[in-house]
Amino acid sequence: MVILAYALAALVGISLGLIGSGGSILTVPILVYVMGIEPVHATAYSLFIVGTTALVGAIQKSFQSTVDYKTIILFGIPSLLAVYTTRLWIVPAIPDVLFNISGFVFTKSLFLLILFAVVMILASYSMIKPAKIDNAQTAETRKINYKMLFLQGIAVGGLTGLVGVGGGFLIIPALVFFARIPMKTAIGTSLFIIAANALIGFTGDLQGDQNMDWPLLFGFAAVSIIGIFIGNYLCKKIDGSKLKSVFGWFVLAMGIYILLKELIFKF
Repeated sequence: MVILAYALAALVGISLGLIGSGGSILTVPILVYVMGIEPVHATAYSLFIVGTTALVGAIQKSFQSTVDYKTIILFGIPSLLAVYTTRLWIVPAIPDVLFNISGFVFTKSLFLLILFAVVMILASYSMIKPAKIDNAQTAETRKINYKMLFLQGIAVGGLTGLVGVGGGFLIIPALVFFARIPMKTAIGTSLFIIAANALIGFTGDLQGDQNMDWPLLFGFAAVSIIGIFIGNYLCKKIDGSKLKSVFGWFVLAMGIYILLKELIFKF
């Protein structure tokens, strides 16, 4: 199982390198169902693994001049504030048992897994049926929607803090439609935002009383980083849009599996 987990960790990096998103969607299920890590800890571990991997990928993209630093600031500041606040105060404030009805105990861990599964299903839709982008206009002829960019930043930060995902499937469409930047630049910019959100969110966990398994974290991150180098290489050879659709179906299946396992097959 450990060998399988590390093989899947490479897939996390490959996904981030190929399509700029999706890798973080895999990390929590790998940690929970393959490694047997408790869900609350898994969301914290996911932030570190995804953050370090995305940072390496973002640095690669910066050398390729596909990063918009102004947009990182506009989108990133509200997002960073939201993710840090969520990990430091909101997640610890969620009670261990939310409610108990006729013997059915809805715990904090179950809540996070169900929320994560719902996020996976929503993410799969954006991957399977990506929105059509009007390329007839250049970025210069379009007006940046600062209000929506700010609100999207807060939403992505809150989501990142709650379930440990990078939010690339939300960040990239937001950057294309509200920041008005090209798709390739959106992917590189997204990796920087994902890295910042995830690592800042992880520092919120370090303020708490969680005991981190550092050997596991560094091992997973190292394998995932190898994966992102592979993904960056493959993105020059493979049609990213087709791969994104296939990956979306996989994410959809995983989301449905988690819902069924936690809500039906468990009883």
